[in-house]
Amino acid sequence: MPRFLVIVVRAMASQSSYALITGAATGMGAEYAHQLAGRGYNLLLVDINPQVQNVAQLVSAQYQVQAQSYIMDLGTHDAADNLYLFCHEHNILVEVLINNAGLYHDSDILDDTVDFNRTILNLHVVTPAMLCRLFGEDMRRRGRGYILNVSSITARIAVQRLGTYGSTKAFLSAFSRSFHIEMKGDGVRVTAVHPGAVDTGLYSIPKWMTRAGLALGMVVTPRYLVRRALGALFAGRAAVTVPWLWGRLTILLVAFIPTCLLRLIRKLNLF
Repeated sequence: MPRFLVIVVRAMASQSSYALITGAATGMGAEYAHQLAGRGYNLLLVDINPQVQNVAQLVSAQYQVQAQSYIMDLGTHDAADNLYLFCHEHNILVEVLINNAGLYHDSDILDDTVDFNRTILNLHVVTPAMLCRLFGEDMRRRGRGYILNVSSITARIAVQRLGTYGSTKAFLSAFSRSFHIEMKGDGVRVTAVHPGAVDTGLYSIPKWMTRAGLALGMVVTPRYLVRRALGALFAGRAAVTVPWLWGRLTILLVAFIPTCLLRLIRKLNLF
């Protein structure tokens, strides 16, 4: 962002305004921290990974903003209530909520433990929905606020081994659209971002494939993804898919694969 725009944005952001980012220890979450700090927001960074403390120290020194870290498990049924209470007890006014915490997972539903299924449901469904509900009420009362929910292009892809992951992301997608419609007239902007492949080291693929994907635009960097997502959020858009072309093509192609062909792919152990 050009320096003069950073100055303008920082002047607009209240010194008491915070951006709350979940899953902020690595990858996209850490990048949201950098870019929102660059826009002048103080930060509350939440993650189960202690690395989040280092991210907070780094962005605080680099951008001269207040950055606090809070280590907690967001995969429990009462995580949203506890986080909301923490913010009120510490007088943290959340103007931007980034529901980024998640677990990428491709496995048969019955191959996962009951505890894991419960965790991912809490992490992708219960916690972000309740954070939207709790902080959304405060934002509506103030007549200003921004909520970004990180969904996935798999929300539109119902295939084997993505049953839990894709379905929970589908909830986030539908929930965000409804909440966007409900809140837009009250001055609160709600956006869902649907990332495709992002170069975060999350996927177990050879490095040459990642480099090829980046060159072709099939894979994007966290910096690019976050810039597009925040741009859509502050512009008041309901949703954004990144990368747009390849993401849309993937959704279109996979959505039209008949169930019988998916069963054959599974029988042949291709996926």
